[in-house]
Amino acid sequence: MTQQNKLTILAQWLVGEFENVNQAKEQPNWFVHIRLWHRLLPIKIDGNLAIFAEQAPILKLDQPYRQRILFLKPSDNPAKFIGQYYGFKDPNKFRGAGTNPHLLNQFLPEDLVNLPGCALTITEQEQKFIAQPEPGAKCFFEYDGQIRQVVLGLEVSEDSFKSFDRGVDPETGKGLWGALIGPYEYQKIQGFSWPN
Repeated sequence: MTQQNKLTILAQWLVGEFENVNQAKEQPNWFVHIRLWHRLLPIKIDGNLAIFAEQAPILKLDQPYRQRILFLKPSDNPAKFIGQYYGFKDPNKFRGAGTNPHLLNQFLPEDLVNLPGCALTITEQEQKFIAQPEPGAKCFFEYDGQIRQVVLGLEVSEDSFKSFDRGVDPETGKGLWGALIGPYEYQKIQGFSWPN
């Protein structure tokens, strides 16, 4: 199988609607019940597949947050891929695109904000893909006028998605939100159609 074919499989597994209902029931003090959307952008960026992501608490589905784009790119090593996150200059422009994908039709590459340090190395391992940051990488972004830091990581299979993302205090490294005691474990509840 070619690297491009594997990259397409990775994207197909990522694209969909996910929930962590079981985890939220079993550990409600640690894991909020979240719905997560991954939508394929209608255009490629520099020839690469790109996925829009956002999420919302199940009790506030009309208040999605963490709008971002994940580029999927081949690497020089045929056994690895690169996942690069980008933010939006105006996240509100695309807020709700998880459930209203037509909002992505107005997307332009100029809408993006580069997020240095927010790249992942992705490897395939036993019917899943695992993505981890490079050693020493630090991912920063701006939110509500403040600089925030997130430690990234994910694992995806055909019907599940794990997010290791956790916000940390840039000064102390103390965990603030997200996967503080382990990953958010989502099940795919709906796949989205794939272009031919």
